[in-house]
Amino acid sequence: MGLLEARPELGAAEREVLTVMADLLAPFLASLSLSADLAIEVAAQSREIEEHRRFISLIIDSLPIGLYVIDRDYRIQIWNRQREVGSPGLRRDEVMGRQVFEVLTRQPAEELRAEFDRVFETGEIVQDELEVTLGGEVRSFRLSKIPMRLEGDRISHVITIGEDVTESRRIQGQIMQSEKLAAIGQLAAGVMHEINNPLATISACVAAITGRVASLEKRERATVGEYLEIIDKEVDRCTRIVDGLLDFSRPKGKSKGRVVLNALVEETLFLLKHHQRFKRLTLVRELDPSIPPTTGNAEQLTQVLMALMLNAVDAMDDRRGKLTVRTGRNRHQSDEVVVEIQDNGVGIPRADQAKIFEPFYTTKPPGRGTGLGLSICYGIVEDHRGRIELDSQPGRGSTFRVFLPIDQ
Repeated sequence: MGLLEARPELGAAEREVLTVMADLLAPFLASLSLSADLAIEVAAQSREIEEHRRFISLIIDSLPIGLYVIDRDYRIQIWNRQREVGSPGLRRDEVMGRQVFEVLTRQPAEELRAEFDRVFETGEIVQDELEVTLGGEVRSFRLSKIPMRLEGDRISHVITIGEDVTESRRIQGQIMQSEKLAAIGQLAAGVMHEINNPLATISACVAAITGRVASLEKRERATVGEYLEIIDKEVDRCTRIVDGLLDFSRPKGKSKGRVVLNALVEETLFLLKHHQRFKRLTLVRELDPSIPPTTGNAEQLTQVLMALMLNAVDAMDDRRGKLTVRTGRNRHQSDEVVVEIQDNGVGIPRADQAKIFEPFYTTKPPGRGTGLGLSICYGIVEDHRGRIELDSQPGRGSTFRVFLPIDQ
């Protein structure tokens, strides 16, 4: 019911005034209603934008890579969760709005600025790899700087992504090592069989000449005997090298059964306890009594452990040597057990670590080894469906880890 109809007692003049006021207020009241509707719509759109922004932020924070974004002033605009928990592990509120050079100081500011400037100017994606020591372990990171355009062709921001590629590099190295050793093994198998024949001929000739030495004069007999002894020793040395290469190249094919790893370690240590240099070391046993048995050939696995322990002894100073033998389950793969041989010796340079399992490669002085020990160990462990890994820091020592499958 209208206002005028509700008040029949009003006079004509009053009715006319109210009509004029109603006409004047009508647009205002209509605008108020429209403003309320617009406010509701704006609030709904703001909530939608905020939810969308939060969703994108959650996606960025859930990525398993470190990510941050800088603007043209080199100021950090985005810093995801992985950057907070990774290296250098700074909270978002500590870095937002600051120049990247104030936050990331591992790389010289001039170099970092030049990389960003290159992306801003050329629009190219810049990639690099960086090695970082975290908790005493060297980790490899792939860094990618990606141009970003908010509008038009002008690059307004640079997105930097840091990805930990340590594990993929390790697996790639193992694959390359296996392929390389397989090729060398095939070559060795063919060549060594051919070398065995002339070695056998030389050895037979030495034996035949030795039988006639007695008929020579005394002076000649001593000289010839000395030469024959040298030849015999060198033939024997060549034979050992050939046998080692054949052991490395040919399929092992030896019977396998259940092997208790802790018992195998103790047996190997018992065999080495009379070694002169072992008596001067500090031996630490950290054997997990709860580990399950593995599947393997005890004789071959003993050969592997003995070779690794002897190498550790050679790498240490007698006066400060400490050898740690450790067993346990693989924390990253539940169907494997692991034995670790750790020393505090001179360590292995990083440039040499990729080559130590290759035949004839050795860091020992001439005459101290043929360089076949670790390559044979590698082949034995691979034949057991396991793997052998090295973690070495020059000047701080080395740790060899032998992973073997649990007996099923």
